[in-house]
Amino acid sequence: MKGFRLYLVLAIGGIFLDQVVKAWVRAEVPPGGSIGGQPWPGVFEITLTFNKGIAFGLFQGAGVFMAPIALGMAVAAGVYSFKNPKDSMPSHAAMGLLASGAVGNLIDRVAFGKVTDMFWFRLINFPVFNIADACITVATGLLLLTWLTDKKPEKKPQEPPKDLTPSAEE
Repeated sequence: MKGFRLYLVLAIGGIFLDQVVKAWVRAEVPPGGSIGGQPWPGVFEITLTFNKGIAFGLFQGAGVFMAPIALGMAVAAGVYSFKNPKDSMPSHAAMGLLASGAVGNLIDRVAFGKVTDMFWFRLINFPVFNIADACITVATGLLLLTWLTDKKPEKKPQEPPKDLTPSAEE
């Protein structure tokens, strides 16, 4: 159950952190505005934007259709973590981060009809994102890493099939 506890801590902690940061930015920054070019002007800035679409601002207005998908992802991640206690800790961490990201953005979609984004790598003009997006990205990386490195249980060699024909001695 250690793995499922890790899942719960990351899922709940990620949702909490995501929502606290989003609320802070919505309260302190006007839409489209920045916090004085902070923390690293011209490179990495906090800028308030809203996204009614999906990842990277694609499909504007279609974000509402993500709600059932996000809910399904979060439930599936929790069920998987609970039912697979022997999986590696990175696998459980990935499930927790995936659930926190899905639910964090789901809360925004339900409460505001759009997702609050605030982190902008201006140097490379990367799309503005939030903690939930970062959680989903890290979860994806962890899942890929675990799938590539986790050892699969060795299969037992199969015994040759028994001869089902009656022997002369029977």
